[in-house]
Amino acid sequence: MIECKFNSEGLIPVIAQDYKTGEVLMLAYMDKDALAKTIECKKMCYYSRSRKKFWVKGETSGNVQLVKELFVDCDKDTIVAKVEQVGGAACHEGYRTCFYRKISNDGNSLTAIGERVFDPKDVYGDK
Repeated sequence: MIECKFNSEGLIPVIAQDYKTGEVLMLAYMDKDALAKTIECKKMCYYSRSRKKFWVKGETSGNVQLVKELFVDCDKDTIVAKVEQVGGAACHEGYRTCFYRKISNDGNSLTAIGERVFDPKDVYGDK
């Protein structure tokens, strides 16, 4: 497998991007196992820093990300994944992209831009 530079916690940031439009869907992290499994099964696999465990994108929601291409930057410390977002939403809040909030010009407020694809309570329950 290719050599990447993982941080002191053994993780590397991954930007998931729609392979057709270039829209940034999310930022997550991988450890070596998640990267290897992603390459093997052609579905995006990540390492959850909050839950401290491996996870396959969409294992609960059904909103999987199919790998089209993987890129590593010049320093080999960040990955860009071109994916097909199946199910319409990458964000656990139910939006297509995790970047659904726009910062106002004065920096004092956020505006949601985009519509929810699903209600997180229906998918994940009350957490």
